[in-house]
Amino acid sequence: MNLPIHGVLAVAIALCSFSSAAAPTPDETYASDKVWLCKPGRDDLCANPGTVTVVGADGKSAVQTLKPDADAPIDCFYIYPTISLDANGNSSLVPGDGERRATQQQFAPFASVCKPYAPMYRQVTLAGLRSLMTKGSLKVDLDLGFEDVRAAWRYYLAKHNQGRGVVLVGHSQGTRMLMSLIAQDIENQPAQKVVVSAVVPGVAILVPSGADVGGTFKSLPLCHSAAQVGCIIAYSAFRESSPPPANARFGRSNTPGSDVACVDVVALSGQAVRAMLPVRTNLLGQPNEVEDWASFSKGMDSSFVEMPGYVGVGCVKDGPNSYLATKLDASARGSRPADIPFDIVVQGKVWDDWGLHLIDLNVVMGNLLVVVQRQGAAWRAAQH
Repeated sequence: MNLPIHGVLAVAIALCSFSSAAAPTPDETYASDKVWLCKPGRDDLCANPGTVTVVGADGKSAVQTLKPDADAPIDCFYIYPTISLDANGNSSLVPGDGERRATQQQFAPFASVCKPYAPMYRQVTLAGLRSLMTKGSLKVDLDLGFEDVRAAWRYYLAKHNQGRGVVLVGHSQGTRMLMSLIAQDIENQPAQKVVVSAVVPGVAILVPSGADVGGTFKSLPLCHSAAQVGCIIAYSAFRESSPPPANARFGRSNTPGSDVACVDVVALSGQAVRAMLPVRTNLLGQPNEVEDWASFSKGMDSSFVEMPGYVGVGCVKDGPNSYLATKLDASARGSRPADIPFDIVVQGKVWDDWGLHLIDLNVVMGNLLVVVQRQGAAWRAAQH
């Protein structure tokens, strides 16, 4: 993947506005299994969520299997980030390597706690974003992706939901799609009663300073406990040693009187940090290459690696910045690698305005699974 193309993502997506007047794609489109990356009861990406190699400071390891729960009592509905390598301005509805990789790294683990639904949508592609930024000739439809997401959601509600609780999961452009969906089809609508929570990292979700509701979302508050439902989990991950700079794309508010939301998923879970980091490649499909990572991961057949006690995560509020600070505890390193390889690096230079965008979900994945499971139980209890 060409990183300079991906580098226009945040600015170009900011140009996109999803029209509430645009008619959604007919729901019949989503009657076909071919336009779903994940759907319960199939042999697909979420039917095998993968394995996690847990490595201690002493170098000893154990492999844990993420098993899909065919009887999960709630659902999850996922919208993936900008990842399509299609040559046109908008992607097709045919899954490509990027869409599959994002689903495997960001969403498949959720199948262990909820029934997974992941529709394809005709997003603005990386090539389309570059064309927008350079005033190129590619035709780009800024409403088309949202029309698809809305159609998929409506089809899911009509054909699959059956009154079950559902967790919305998105990232980056996927989060922006869900922001529009929540505003237009969920908040103060009948569908709001089935929304357990929305996990929407990787975009600046705004709230009035000192408040947990208002701003981006008008009625859905930020989550403060795993027993709370109908709430928002939003944040953006940065290294503690490299907080959001003045030109940060995420984790920083440029709106007077507003803060960027940072919900501490680790605190919600009541457990230690459980970062599940992709072993072989990052979200962009590039090999994980930093000092001693290759030797550390050599021979691992697992999808993810977890290093208990080594990765630290917590929300930090500092002036206009509000972000999920991530650090490595050198005293707990032991035989584990000196660093993690998930910055965006172009020609040897780290793009610090992106932070750890590539692992927004993975850096707290294990904690998210705990929180979603507990929120689902709380939602079901409230129905009785």
